[in-house]
Amino acid sequence: MSLFDRIERLMGAQPKSKNDAKQRLKLVLLHDQCDISPKRLEEMREEIVAVMQKYVEIDREAIDFKLHKENGKIALVSTVGVNRVNSRQVA
Repeated sequence: MSLFDRIERLMGAQPKSKNDAKQRLKLVLLHDQCDISPKRLEEMREEIVAVMQKYVEIDREAIDFKLHKENGKIALVSTVGVNRVNSRQVA
């Protein structure tokens, strides 16, 4: 969920469709099951991005982190746009 989506949700914007509402409900339920608040998930996202930036240049507009439940297990799934690999060596 993007920052814009969170702001819309906080401001009381209506979902664009029934599917959007279902996805948001699933996200809330997953957060409850994982005991991870949206704030904590955002903190995790920022830390993961900071580590990745040591190695690659990231398109910060093309980052998506989601919780996904399958076969009774919950996974953090991310999509991160990479512009290029950094040339410096990390010790």
